[in-house]
Amino acid sequence: MAKAAQEELDHVDRFLASIEDELPPGLDLTVEGIVERISSLGRRLKRMMEATLADHGLTWGEWKVLGRLLHQGAPYRLSPGKLAEYLELSSGAMTNRLDQLEEAGLIRRLPDPTDRRGVQVELTEAGRKAYRRPVDTAAKKEALLASALNPREREQLNEMLRRLMVAYEELYPHT
Repeated sequence: MAKAAQEELDHVDRFLASIEDELPPGLDLTVEGIVERISSLGRRLKRMMEATLADHGLTWGEWKVLGRLLHQGAPYRLSPGKLAEYLELSSGAMTNRLDQLEEAGLIRRLPDPTDRRGVQVELTEAGRKAYRRPVDTAAKKEALLASALNPREREQLNEMLRRLMVAYEELYPHT
């Protein structure tokens, strides 16, 4: 199976072969293949997660808000401004998202005890459950994909991707 998979061509191989004559001379197709495969897998994994979330009645954006609150730790509260900052959203977009989550009972808005003009967003128990439910389903789908590699290959790939991430973070520390 492993040898057959190595000999198979994927859509990236076919795409690069189709445009090879149009590319600048000396362009490293191996590097282009790495970048295209990482990008393509990232897009596909996100679509897979979005489908899983939709099956659980959530959008990607709503799930990210719930996760940010959950990972904040007890009492699972942040200001709308901090949430917008963390999630790189405008205040209007954050307000719309919070309205939907509050209507669904997944968060509640509370007066800020340190600023009587302010509001804190708190994750409800239903919100904690809503965040966690799709995680198991997503993990099973991800494990199925990763099963194309044996345990040693998974470790090796993880290490190589980590090295690429560290190199990227050194080159572009604020992105």
